[in-house]
Order: sequence, then C-alpha cells, then structure tokens
Amino acid sequence: MLGIIIAQQNFAQTKLGPLTVEKIMRDPKWIGTSPSNINWSNDGKYLFFNWNPDKAPSDSVYYITSENLTPMKTDFHLRESVVLSRNVTYNSRRTAFTYSENGDIYVGEVKSGRIKRITQTGERESNPFFSFQETKIVYTKNQNLYAWDIESGETIQLSDFQKGEKPVLENISPNPRRRQARTPEEKKENLSAQEKWLQKDQLALFDVLKERKQKNDLADSLRKSAPKEKQLSKIYVEDKDVFNVGLSPDGKFVTYDLYKNPGGTKNTIVPNYVTESGFTQDIPGREKVGVAQANYEFFVFNTEKDTVIPVNTDQIPGIADEPDYVKYYPVRDTSRKKINRGVIVFGPYWTDKGNNGVVDIYSQDNKDRWLMLLDASTGKLKLLDRQRDEAWIDGPGVRNNLGWIDENVFWYQSEASGYSHLYVVNVLTGEKKQLTHGKYEVQQASLSKDKKWFYITTNQVDPGEQQFYKLSVDGNKSERITAMTGANAVTISPDEKHIAILNSYSNKPWELYLQENKGGTSAKQITAMARTEEFKSYPWRDPEIVTFTARDGAVVRARLYRPTGDNAARPAVIFVHGAGYLQNAHKWWSYYFHEFMFNNLLADNGYTVLDIDYRGSAGYGRDWRTAIYRHMGGKDLDDQVDGAKYLTEKFGVNPKHIGLYGGSYGGFITLMAMFTTPDVFAAGAGLRSVTDWAHYNHGYTSNILNEPFNDSIAYKQSSPIYFASGLKGHLLMCHGMVDENVHFQDIVRLTQRLIELKKDNWELAVYPVEDHGFVEATSWTDEYKRIFRLFETYLK
Repeated sequence: MLGIIIAQQNFAQTKLGPLTVEKIMRDPKWIGTSPSNINWSNDGKYLFFNWNPDKAPSDSVYYITSENLTPMKTDFHLRESVVLSRNVTYNSRRTAFTYSENGDIYVGEVKSGRIKRITQTGERESNPFFSFQETKIVYTKNQNLYAWDIESGETIQLSDFQKGEKPVLENISPNPRRRQARTPEEKKENLSAQEKWLQKDQLALFDVLKERKQKNDLADSLRKSAPKEKQLSKIYVEDKDVFNVGLSPDGKFVTYDLYKNPGGTKNTIVPNYVTESGFTQDIPGREKVGVAQANYEFFVFNTEKDTVIPVNTDQIPGIADEPDYVKYYPVRDTSRKKINRGVIVFGPYWTDKGNNGVVDIYSQDNKDRWLMLLDASTGKLKLLDRQRDEAWIDGPGVRNNLGWIDENVFWYQSEASGYSHLYVVNVLTGEKKQLTHGKYEVQQASLSKDKKWFYITTNQVDPGEQQFYKLSVDGNKSERITAMTGANAVTISPDEKHIAILNSYSNKPWELYLQENKGGTSAKQITAMARTEEFKSYPWRDPEIVTFTARDGAVVRARLYRPTGDNAARPAVIFVHGAGYLQNAHKWWSYYFHEFMFNNLLADNGYTVLDIDYRGSAGYGRDWRTAIYRHMGGKDLDDQVDGAKYLTEKFGVNPKHIGLYGGSYGGFITLMAMFTTPDVFAAGAGLRSVTDWAHYNHGYTSNILNEPFNDSIAYKQSSPIYFASGLKGHLLMCHGMVDENVHFQDIVRLTQRLIELKKDNWELAVYPVEDHGFVEATSWTDEYKRIFRLFETYLK
C-alpha cells in the first residue's frame, strides 16, 4: 500500500496540470534536453552527440557504435583519442587526412589510423590542406602560409606579408650626384688605373697577401658555384590588412585579399548597469547602417616569378551598374558619372589538379554576384555566371554551396529561377545547366566523395518539411532517403553508408535516429528521453497548417491554435516570429518553443492564435524573401492585418478583440501595427523591437533598405518612430538593457517620442541583465506575465 502511495505522489509531481506562465517559462531543462552537435569519428566507428537526459548543470558527450546503439557517456580518454570527421581534410585518394586542434596541425593515415603531430608552437596554426601535388601540407599562421613536407618533415614559409611601404633599394639613389656605397664586387670592377697598379704591386711584394688572395678567390669560386637558396620575398601591404589567403594546388600562386577600414567611423556603446564591480561598464557595440565600408583588393603572388599581380575588378561585367531604386527619386543628378562599385572576392576554389580556379565575387551593395574563372598567371577574369537581384542576393545555399565535379565542371546554387536550385557550368565552354527544378528550395547540398552524387535537403514535399535526397550529378536520377514527417537534419557517416538524423515534429522536440543511407530503409530511434514525463503529461497542440489569401492574391501560410471552449469575448492573438530569414509555420519543433508553449496557454484561455509566415519569411523562394525590399512594415504587415480579417471571417473572432506580440522583427511589426493600423489591433506587445532602422546594423539593414542617406524614403516608411502618433490601442514594450543587437537606445528614443506625443496608453518593462535573447527564467516569466495580463485586460 505504501508503494502505491509513493508512486501516486511521484506521478503527481511529474504531472504538469493547467498551464501557467511560471510553469512554462522555467529553465528549459524541465522540458528535457534533445541531442545536438552530431559528429562521426573519422573512422566511422563512433557517433558522438551532446545530450543531457539527467538534467545535469551542463550537457555531456554521449556516443553509440555500430555494435551498440545504446547511448553511453564518454570519458575523457575516449574524447581525446578520437578524431572527428568534421574537422579533417583528406587528400584526393583519401589515404591520409589532416586537421588542426588546439592551435596545432596533425596528419593521419586512414588505413592504420596513426596520427602525427606536425607543429607544436606557442602560436596558432590552422586551416591545413594538402598541396604541391599533395606532397606537402599547407597551413596558416599569423595570416601567412607555411608548408610541411610529408617526406622530409621540413617546413618552409610560403608568404611573408609585411606592414608598411616597400623600402627603396640601397644602391638606388633618387639623387644621381650622390655616390652610393658599393659592394666588394662593384669596387673590384670599378678600380682606377692607380688603384689597379698599387694592388698588383702589393701582391708582387708580399707573399702573405698573395696566399690570402688565392684562398679568397677559391672560396668565392666555390660560393658562386654552389646552388643558391631561394630567398623568400616580402609582400608589403602598406597600411592594409590581409585575409582570405590561399594557395594553388601546385604551390605556384598565393592569392589574398587586402582591405582597409575607413578612419573616423563611430561605434555605439552599450552601458551595463548591473555588474560585479558595482560600477557601470561600457560594452563596445557595433556600427550603425550607412557607415563607410572597407575597401577591398584582390592579388595573386606568383612564387616562381616573384611578382605580385593585382586583379583588376574593373574588368567585371556590370561593375558600374546602378541599382534600380535610384529611379524612384524625383530629383536625380543625371550628369553624375558612374563609378565602379566595391567588391569582395572569395576563393579561388581550385580543382584537385589546379588546372582551374573560380572566384566568387560579391558587390558591396549586394546587388550582384559573379562567378568568374581566374587566370592566375595574368590576373584576367572570365565570366561564368552573373546573378543580379535589384533587392539583394541571398537565399539558402547561395553563399556557401559550391565546388568542382571534375576539372572542368563547377557546381553552385542560384535563385535565378525564383527558388534556390543547383546549377553546373562548364568553365571551358560556358555551358550552364539547371539540375533541380520546381517551386521549392534546395536548402543544403554537398557532393559525394566519388563525385557521382549530390546529397541535398529540400522542402519539395511541403514548405514545412525538410527531407534528404540523393541526386546524380547530371540531375537525371533522384532518390529520397528520409521519410519521417517534419525536419530531418542529416549528418553523413565518413564512408557514406549511414546517416544520423535529428528529427522533430511540431509538438515533439528533436530526437536522434540512425539509418542506412538509401531509400526504403527505416530509421532506428537512438534517443527517447528528450521529453520529461512532466512535459509529456500535457496534450500539446499539433498546430494546424492553414492558408489564407492576402489582399494582393498571395497565398499565406500560418499555424493555427484553436481555443479550448467558447469564450464570450471571442479574442484572438497573432504571434509574429523574428527575422533574419526565418520560418515558423512548419512541421518541426520551433526555435520559438517558449512562444509555442505560451500559444498553448493562450488557447487554453479561450484565445484563437495565428502564427503567420509573412512576406520576408524563409522557405518560399526569392519573391517571398524580397517582398519587404525598401518597405519593411509594408506587405509583411499587410499579411498580419489580412490574417486578422481571416480570423474574423473564418472563425468568428471579435474584430475588436485582436492583439499581437513578437520579438525583434516581430516586435518591430507589432509597433508598426499598433501605430499604422490602430483600428485592427486592440493591444500589442513589442519585445526587443527595432524602432528606427537607421540605428540598426549595416549588413542586415542595407540589403533591405539600402542606406539612409541614399534611400531616405525607404527608412522613413519603414521605421515605427515616425508613426508613433497613430497609437490608439494598448502597447507593452519590453527590452533588455544590455541588448547588443537591437540596442536599448532604440526603445529609449521611442519612449521619449511617446512622451512628447502625450500618449499614455503604453508601458515599458526593462530587463537590466538581458541581452537580445533572454537567458534568465525570471526575466522570461516577468515578461510573459505582463503580456498575458495585457491580453486578459484589453482583449476580453
């Protein structure tokens, strides 16, 4: 009887019961910990992953083997003795590999498994690879290249970048009248008649001088006949900095970029008020959009000819093309001379034999991307593909998925068709071919070791799913490997015979599975403890995927949480996810798991909740991605308003009882909604919100809105601070005071604007120890208690 009582007590302790903000905003360990950071050992014997089924203070490293699929915790000796496959670079025959660890370089044999340490210094060596027809291992130290000879074990330095100007040669004088010091050889050849007679007479008189001269002449003869050691040339970079240093496979060409940051730029300061010292401390922050950008140049150093070749970017087709947005301005200086845009060169990406190298070039205004064949001996460039986007170049895989199929065929990704797909180009003929087709995205891509297949992850089955495929390099044959609904994040074993899969579903966190790397095989579940009993005791909703038609005819996808019971107020809330190119109306466990649980809580309390993949969200192609160009708070906000209309027409929601909330970009949309569509939303909670895009960072903002001084219209129509006078409903603003992404200054400026406008239907909650992403459970709890109270007060 006592045992039954204890069991009942334990069950009561693990049962969640009715949702409250305090329960769901606890330390996430109460949910359970999913496996992460999946890594195969280099020999494929072990599969490692981080996991914390015991809810310890920090994750532990677990592993399985092909013989034992039961997860076991690693010890220190096992972790130290195993080389992870993600760290290694192979030679072309895959008989050897190299890697860096703790600032030193190692080389290993595949067959024997033997590992040898190449370097052991106090400096940091990194990025090793095979070169010189794979007779040497080249690595980077202090931005210079070094080569370790596999046979002899000798190390030579390949580049020597030096700050400052190249010094003037000592025997060259700008003043022809000034006599320079002469070498002994020069002195000997330029003796006067007097000097020659005296020297001859001295040698005739004194035997000791004659004998010494004979010895010196013999030594000189031997020295001149000995093979001369090549002197490493210094490459003077003036006052610039070096990055992207590379080497051709034959060791002949060193390639590098030089950049120079403009002087006088100003960084922001983020004050930290709650510190251990008791004194306020300043955190150095980022620059703001529109700051002057660095100037970049690309060079090739020919090691055989000891010459530096500047690669002239003026030869790039369309380098001076202006963006279309300048046409929108009523006053334009048509007499202004076109200037070449700044570019950044990445690569070269060389073939295995080094016969060809491709450089990947981006314009600094991010309207163009060029793939060009580099002739390293001359610095000449040949166009292979130009991607032009009047909004901005981006899309899944576009910036990092590329490489060689053979010595002449290069593969890459592009949104030329409107969706990110795979392409190949023959660098000799210029012939291009699109390998994948359709209204879906290739989100990940890699080439098999034998270069006969691509491994790709796409959302072809559904925009809210990620499935893994095998595709022949000619694009003619495709095989689907994964079958589980939701997202499948795949890590391939070194021999490519198995795949480790992290899979999750809308209301089920990530679990680890193992499967053969071929279609029609089932996945074996490895972990089954990601969810605690307490978490599993609540029937978390599987949000319905719904669509509605926006005012411009676009079909918008969203998640719907239906309410429990029928509340007389018939309230609704729209959750607005953040941005940076993100998706949330999908079928896997959300990055926004706090909000997922809060939406369940709202639904339990009678709210209908809608979570929209508005314009600008990921997963839907180029046109959807760029629909916010030059007007954030335009079509993306229209989608929220049209979603509110859908709720009233389809589900009988009271149009006077609709609220919305979101963080970061979601906070920005909340502010724009409350200021510019005040009759649609009765209440809103904007969290860590951008209030003025002219105060955000350059990399993200300039892509979408250009620069404030070049496109002021885009900034003024996109920034909430200019529309604060439109506030009617009830607004809650929450912001971390040490936010290094969206600075606290943003919300302070808007607060002052609301004060001057004499608005009194708003409040600001500040969190002194929080950055952009909150980490303290107490902060999460306080914030969401305020949001819930806002909705309970004004939407019911």
